[in-house]
Amino acid sequence: MQCSQLIRLMKDWYLHVKEETMAPARMMQFADKHIQSCPVCQQDEALAEEIEKIREFVLPESKIPKAEREDEEATPEISPDDEEEEEREDIGEDEDEFADDFDEDDEV
Repeated sequence: MQCSQLIRLMKDWYLHVKEETMAPARMMQFADKHIQSCPVCQQDEALAEEIEKIREFVLPESKIPKAEREDEEATPEISPDDEEEEEREDIGEDEDEFADDFDEDDEV
């Protein structure tokens, strides 16, 4: 970043984000607005990449555009057959426990 004003503003905005007095998305909106109106920022060719790194760091994953989230590591999926088998095993164990607790001689 070549713009000293943007650096100062980003530090100030980030402190507000940490104190939870400003939303991270709002911080990035302010940064984008500054960049659009600042001649120094418009001349900085590496700024777009730096802003994206900051955006990824500051924004929670749910606020990152979906296309970018899909590029990251995907969590392994559990097939429906595996889930049903696990449920059947759990149910079978519970039934055995209850059967031991109840004797035919006990009155209801």
